[in-house]
Amino acid sequence: MRKRRGDSGKTAFTLIGFALVLILFLFAVSNASKGNIERQQESLEKAIQRDVTYCYATTGRYPKTFDYIERVYGLTYDKELFSVEYEVQGSKIPPVVTVTKAEGK
Repeated sequence: MRKRRGDSGKTAFTLIGFALVLILFLFAVSNASKGNIERQQESLEKAIQRDVTYCYATTGRYPKTFDYIERVYGLTYDKELFSVEYEVQGSKIPPVVTVTKAEGK
């Protein structure tokens, strides 16, 4: 059996089409993952703020350390994925909380 001349062109076109579909799929997965991390970061920021506010409402002062929030209020998060900076301003002034994505993630 002999191949016709046009078969190699169809094969190349099919391979190029498959490669484009694969690239688009990988791009979509990458964007979905990035969006998921951003939602996790936003959720962590809200959880910290909620715990800080609850502490102030029940004790009349803001937590002195971030460790206190983790221990007393049971806050958990992916420490390999996020870094939390907790800066105390005073017992009656809300702390400055910064959540950032860890380096290399």
